[in-house]
Amino acid sequence: MAGHNKWSKIKRGKAVVDAKRGNAFSKLAKEITIAAKNGGSNPDLNARLRSAILAARNANAPNDNIERAIKKGSGELGGTTIEEITYEAYGPGGIAFMIEVVTDNRNRAANDLRLLLAKNGGTFAEIGSVAYQFSRRGEIRLEKGGLTEDAAMELALDAGAEDVQDDGDDWIIYSTTDQLFQVVGALREKGVSTTSQKLIYQPNASITLTDLEVAKSVIKIYDLLDDYDDTQTVHSNFEIADEIADSLY
Repeated sequence: MAGHNKWSKIKRGKAVVDAKRGNAFSKLAKEITIAAKNGGSNPDLNARLRSAILAARNANAPNDNIERAIKKGSGELGGTTIEEITYEAYGPGGIAFMIEVVTDNRNRAANDLRLLLAKNGGTFAEIGSVAYQFSRRGEIRLEKGGLTEDAAMELALDAGAEDVQDDGDDWIIYSTTDQLFQVVGALREKGVSTTSQKLIYQPNASITLTDLEVAKSVIKIYDLLDDYDDTQTVHSNFEIADEIADSLY
């Protein structure tokens, strides 16, 4: 079980702030639409859709928005088709990025991201030249509460998960990609509520940044990529040394 550092706490704090911003609903709606497009509009038969709807409701997204996103994905509303694309990139200091995008205009998204990267010390990478540095896994988060490390590990393994990580106020449970929603279901049958569940690109090895200016440049490009309208999730392989983490924000 790996531990957490100051940077992981900063990231979690930023995620909480971002969840309150206007583009949070847009990202949630796109996830619902893609889930419905790929797996059908019935959440009872589509675990990804069921999870996306739950996330939207936890964020207080209006029911009308949720229903519209489902209908858009199922084709009931017609209009423009959206698609999922994953772009690979390098940033300052050779840091690797996997950028998951949901867009109705592939060319626009590619051009926008290429320009964003170029202006901030980054560049698009050839397909596969970054992806090999990451493993695709399921990530499930739950609040620690009174759950001890041993209890969390036992719970996770009994549910069919692979590993547990301490992330401050949360336990992170990892699963294979094809078992993500089955593990979530098993946890809920045991009365355990999760705060999020999603597929991630987990770095096989992390680069710890110790230079403050390089760290600031990397975080700037990370934030810009994350804030781009069509971005769903940004994954990277950097960590921040604890001795400079407090100077970043």
